[in-house]
Amino acid sequence: METQLLIPRSQEPSTIAEILEALRKAHFAPTHESKVWGDLIHVYGFRSVISIECVNGLCRAATIEHGEGEEEGEPITSILGAFGSLGWHGVDDDGEYPLADG
Repeated sequence: METQLLIPRSQEPSTIAEILEALRKAHFAPTHESKVWGDLIHVYGFRSVISIECVNGLCRAATIEHGEGEEEGEPITSILGAFGSLGWHGVDDDGEYPLADG
C-alpha cells in the first residue's frame, strides 16, 4: 500500500533537511539516501519507506511505501503528522486532503 503526499502550489516547497527535522520531532531516527532516480527516507525500526521527489533540493511530492503490517497506526500516523506540520496534504481518489500536524 502507498500513501501519496504533496505540498500545495500555494505554499513554499520543503527541503530534505526540513522533512528530516519534522520526522525527528515526531521521535523518529530518519536517514536520507540520495539515488540517481530520487531520494529515499528510511525510518529506523520500521519497514515503511518515504520516496521524495526533489528538484534542486526542493521537495513537493512524496510517496510513503507502507511496510508489511504498517498500513495503519504507527509509524504512518506519526509520519503523516510530521508532513502535516510542514503544510503537506495527502492525495487520494477524492483529491487533496489536509494532514493533521503532529
